[in-house]
Amino acid sequence: MTERFSRAIRDNPKIFVIVGLLGVLFLVTSLLDPSFRHPGNLSNTMRWVGLFGIISIGVSFVIITGGIDLSIGSLIALSGVLLPMLLVQGDPIFGETWMVPGAFAVVLGIAALIGLFHGLMVTKIGIQPFLVTLCGLFIYRGLARAAGSDQTQGFGGGDDFDWLKDLLVKHKVFDLVPMSFLVLIIVGILAAILLNKTVYGRYLLAIGHNEEAAKFSGIKTDRIKIVAYVICSTLAGLGGCLFTLDTNGATPNSYGSFFELYAIAGAVLGGCSLRGGEGAIFGVICGTALVQVSESAVFFLGVEEVWKMAVIGTFILVGVVADELFRVWNDKRRRLG
Repeated sequence: MTERFSRAIRDNPKIFVIVGLLGVLFLVTSLLDPSFRHPGNLSNTMRWVGLFGIISIGVSFVIITGGIDLSIGSLIALSGVLLPMLLVQGDPIFGETWMVPGAFAVVLGIAALIGLFHGLMVTKIGIQPFLVTLCGLFIYRGLARAAGSDQTQGFGGGDDFDWLKDLLVKHKVFDLVPMSFLVLIIVGILAAILLNKTVYGRYLLAIGHNEEAAKFSGIKTDRIKIVAYVICSTLAGLGGCLFTLDTNGATPNSYGSFFELYAIAGAVLGGCSLRGGEGAIFGVICGTALVQVSESAVFFLGVEEVWKMAVIGTFILVGVVADELFRVWNDKRRRLG
């Protein structure tokens, strides 16, 4: 086990850097403000890591291909508006008996179709992923506002769906670990198996390294990339549902704004190269944790709200620079060794 862990660190040293930065940030903030390590704050941070980690894992599949998805935040808004509408007003497709699973099926099905649309536009028409998903950012936000009549959509003041919120998001295991974090672990395990233990995962990494070479090797690159966009959008849809259950509603004109940047930051910090061909699910989870711990640390260190985003951005930049320096050092060491 120790040998396997050491080999994983050598193969992907970025994880080592991110875990180290995460530990240092946690230790320093805990020393400056001991309340930072209070179980309540730890549980709250884990909840946000769980929610943002799911969408970070999704975008990592697209980034590994060398693409990007800027529409995640708007898709979260669309999903967040549709879920309470279907649950509160009743699912017109599956009926009252299967209202909850039916509502989730509708929302995730729409998200998957959006991912299919992205993949087809990128592979079959040849539009750059940046442009396709940038257009999606505006389109899905507009659809969310139109679907919800530009009004906040929620689950009402009753407790009809409290059991669902506890089941998927808010319930704590051992009074510490929120369900959203456990959902992230399940999604992470499945994603890691797909990426590391299947032919699809090997082909995905190959496309990111050199798409032309992958084509000449007989890999159906278009199909692999389309599936990556479907995975990304489907997990964004799932994330939208969970975020809405956590906040008890969604306001279509602002809900999910900038969430795509948090997702991309978590994936890139976790070892996904924007050039493609690199990525590890455990690293993405660690990168997401670094972003969320940074945000929590800013609050506990008493940074004024006007400086909050600047400080978080600086934390992320330091992580990216440290990771790049470590990568260059590790490459030199390998060449000399």
